[in-house]
Amino acid sequence: MQNVNQALRAWLEAGGREIGEIHIESADDGFTLRHCGDDSRADLKSFTGAEAARELAHYDDAGAFRPLKTAPDLRHGWRLTVADLADLRRALDYFYPAMTAVWLSHTRGDLRVVPLRETLDRQTGMYRVTQKITDDQAQRLVGDFCRSDGGCLKRILWPLAPGCPITTLPAEKFSSDGAFGILPLLCHEACNLLVAKAREVVKKAGLPS
Repeated sequence: MQNVNQALRAWLEAGGREIGEIHIESADDGFTLRHCGDDSRADLKSFTGAEAARELAHYDDAGAFRPLKTAPDLRHGWRLTVADLADLRRALDYFYPAMTAVWLSHTRGDLRVVPLRETLDRQTGMYRVTQKITDDQAQRLVGDFCRSDGGCLKRILWPLAPGCPITTLPAEKFSSDGAFGILPLLCHEACNLLVAKAREVVKKAGLPS
């Protein structure tokens, strides 16, 4: 069975060049990564090794911590060189944790997609109240929090509930197919940050617990 490194190699050999906000180029000494928005810059600061990606992924251009690694706020101004395919995979996992493995699982057809209601139904303690969020509230929340322009770059695979799709985002937000050369970031289950926002919505609305 094909593993993630093998799948990543095949994707690169087929012309793969971008994942999220990162552009990848093959080099004599491995691979070079940079921000997709820095193609015309000549003042990039050089970094070496997969471990450097951990720090590059932590903060945005203003130096603020990035709690959501798939938000469209990756810092600019850097060039990262990694030695080989294994280091490239590690670097990508620092930038976008588990996204290459999720992508491979989806291409195999064995990725389990979890509806939002199922995710909320599992919540306990202070987050149990999220089960009280209404469909309209949930639709508005997802439409705002998960939007690609300022929210999250992932493509959403999950519905609100079986047979109840999310309707507050454009159709392309739900396409799992990347354009040529682009490896899509896929969301198969609502993240903890969205669950926390759902709690805020319920508490603000004063819904009974």
